[in-house]
Amino acid sequence: MKVLEIEHITKKAGRRTLVDDMSFDILQGDVCGFVGPNGAGKTTLIRMITGLIRPEDGNIRIEGFDVQRDRMKALAQVGAIVESPIFFPYMSGQDNLLNLVKLHANIPKEQRAPRVDEVLRIVGLEARGKDKVKTYSLGMKQRLGIAQALLGNPKLIILDEPANGLDPMGIRELRNLILELNAKHGITFFVSSHLLDELQRICSRFVIIKEGKLVWQGTQEQWQQIAGSISLEDHFVEMMTS
Repeated sequence: MKVLEIEHITKKAGRRTLVDDMSFDILQGDVCGFVGPNGAGKTTLIRMITGLIRPEDGNIRIEGFDVQRDRMKALAQVGAIVESPIFFPYMSGQDNLLNLVKLHANIPKEQRAPRVDEVLRIVGLEARGKDKVKTYSLGMKQRLGIAQALLGNPKLIILDEPANGLDPMGIRELRNLILELNAKHGITFFVSSHLLDELQRICSRFVIIKEGKLVWQGTQEQWQQIAGSISLEDHFVEMMTS
């Protein structure tokens, strides 16, 4: 089943084309790595998927709902961290989430606090939920960001450079959390990152773009087959420089 459908999406800024007639699908259960150099159009596309900006042409569907025509139904299916998660540092992680859960109209008032406790448990922050966010490490803030993305019980979670600034332990914790949410909760992930080695550890599928255009999509096994004896990182560099 297709969780995310990108059909002939184009986005321009003045005379410059940021995303050029891009099409691909993400299937249920995928952990998809979204890869490309700086300025390739990754964040622009993510902002269109999450309804923050509109494309000039094309359609985006999440769980079959068109982001432009059925905005509320489409965005109810997705949770996202675009760039770094932002929280009130002098409030606890729990109180931050209790404020944010009010944005989800599908969660009745009496279920808000239990849902916050549930997502804190899922991301391993139940013991620190009442501590102020200013006392959290960067890795804990990223996990709190994923807890925020989980509040609405989404089918798809989008992460834009989630490992930025994390130390090796934080990256490992993030990796394990993504894999656990995918395996135990069936959540599909769309992860934009420059850390190709890390994406290899978690991704079943890749979408690779360059200068706003799709240059390759497929499974990790397919990518390894075409790369041959060349490392995937070296093969990616060849694709970007050819």
